[in-house]
Amino acid sequence: MRPLKLVPDDTNIPFLKYRNIAMALSVGLIVASIVLCIVRGFNLGIDFVGGQTVRVTLAQPVPVEEIRIKVDAIDGLGGATIQQFGSPTDIGIRTPLPADASDAAAEEAARKVRVTIERAYPGAKVSGVESVSGKVSEELAWAGTKALIFAMLGIAAYIWFRFEWQFAVGALFALFHDVALTLGFFALTRLEFDLNIVAAILTIIGYSLNDTIVVYDRIRENLRKYRKMGIPELLDLSINETLSRTVVTSLSIGIVLTILLVLGPDVIFGFTAAMLLGIVIGTFSSVYVSAAILLWLRLKPDSFVPKEVVAGDAIKGGERVDFKDMP
Repeated sequence: MRPLKLVPDDTNIPFLKYRNIAMALSVGLIVASIVLCIVRGFNLGIDFVGGQTVRVTLAQPVPVEEIRIKVDAIDGLGGATIQQFGSPTDIGIRTPLPADASDAAAEEAARKVRVTIERAYPGAKVSGVESVSGKVSEELAWAGTKALIFAMLGIAAYIWFRFEWQFAVGALFALFHDVALTLGFFALTRLEFDLNIVAAILTIIGYSLNDTIVVYDRIRENLRKYRKMGIPELLDLSINETLSRTVVTSLSIGIVLTILLVLGPDVIFGFTAAMLLGIVIGTFSSVYVSAAILLWLRLKPDSFVPKEVVAGDAIKGGERVDFKDMP
């Protein structure tokens, strides 16, 4: 029995033929994502804003506004945010806490919410309570921001050292593309943005970078092997040669994440959604964005060829590529 192949060995898809359309789409989505982040902002979890979240499972669906009115009526607990998690009966009640609130005060606030909900809705059960002070939330927000910044800078430095500066710019732009679109998705959907989502974004960066480096490594190998081939054709060849690995990896991870998204617990819904979106975006960027950047940055076919070999070709009258005609 022959093994099943999702991508035939002789696949020859002209990916870069559509690079202008793909790049226009990417830039448009990046701009839209930035606008969404500025205009709509994020539904920040208590990890970043501080406060307390009480998760409640109701016996039957209840309008969110009705629950908000009852919670706001509790003495000392105004400004509550009510949110559904997956099922209409799973409710998260987030209330602000003073920056200097003690553990006893947090426990008392949670007790008041629990008593109010249980009295108003018989059969309701509290499934969990989370509390984060204002000072800790500021530290967590800064730590998450630093993690993203240092990850991007470290990746750029590594690729610049390992390959060429064009590859570093291409990989960095592809990663910025992936992160921007993921952030735009959370600004659009208003899903809760907490440390779990930061972890998901860092994971997306790692996955997308790995996929991009696989393509870049094949490009570098082919630059040494086919020194007289045009750059657009060589990039298409490299992408097609790694396409099977890209498709199989993305598909296998995507199937698992889809199952988790549908059947998994509500507490990881945002993380799973971010990961699934990131796999799709990362696969797209590693094929179209990162390769197209190399073309526009005038990557030369002799970038990875020893200088003495290039000089020998010049003496022998070796055929060279005219970059003036390159798009």
